[in-house]
Amino acid sequence: MPSHNLSRIKIGDLDIVGYSVAGEETVVAVPQLDVCFDIGKAPDQLISVNHVLLTHGHMDHAAGFAYYLSQRHFCDQAPGIILAPQNLIEPIEEILSAWVRLDGNKIPANLVGVKPGDEYQIKPNLFARVFPTKHSRGSVGYSVIEKRKKIKPEFAALKGPQIVELKEQGIQIDYPLELPIVTYLGDTQFVDFSQLEYIVNSRILIAECTFYETDHTGRAEAGKHMHITELSGLLEKMHNEHIIITHLTQRTSLYEIHKIMKEVVAPEILAKITLLMENRHTRHKRPTEQ
Repeated sequence: MPSHNLSRIKIGDLDIVGYSVAGEETVVAVPQLDVCFDIGKAPDQLISVNHVLLTHGHMDHAAGFAYYLSQRHFCDQAPGIILAPQNLIEPIEEILSAWVRLDGNKIPANLVGVKPGDEYQIKPNLFARVFPTKHSRGSVGYSVIEKRKKIKPEFAALKGPQIVELKEQGIQIDYPLELPIVTYLGDTQFVDFSQLEYIVNSRILIAECTFYETDHTGRAEAGKHMHITELSGLLEKMHNEHIIITHLTQRTSLYEIHKIMKEVVAPEILAKITLLMENRHTRHKRPTEQ
């Protein structure tokens, strides 16, 4: 039996799989890209994903990292790779060391400390790019970007032998092309992410929005989270095809969230939005379906 009733959203050839409730647990994976953003309580279904991209150290996002690593070892899988803010690597190592003493078995791990501006190669043409967020000390977000080379227009009509000849002459016939596939903001207060082109143009944006009600703006500010009015303003500057909202609060029902979003968010943006936690086996109805 699976350990979690995870949500699943299908976008083209990609699956967005996860669970995200503020203060309880957040884990969001894209198996086809071999990445899991945060690890929550380490759902069984996501243990086989090779890369965990940890945004910060709060318990609801990071509690499962030791179990994730130990289960991979138990199942004879290669050690998991965990990217985490540089300031978290030492405490993660200390926790793993404590678990080794408790469990009596070694827990193999590949820990990679990252900082804003870093890139980590996931696959030959797939990279995780790190950017800063505003939540806890050292917190970061990640964009997964495909890198290609595209032939320059002036050489597009050339045949194979002609291209080979130009290359032998040392002529650069192509240029680098970046295709941002998915961006995960993690927990963060409002930041103008529209200043980063790869986030603006990311095909899929996974954004937290914890607070919705008008009198919750102070709560959002105090907890360094986003309020729907802030997220709405940000999304107006973005060009994402799909927007997935995570980190919903239990203070506000899905029905009320839809009602408030309909009042605050522009219709053309609202049409792109999916609430991650709506896509489980038990689906809450939208206001129009009541």
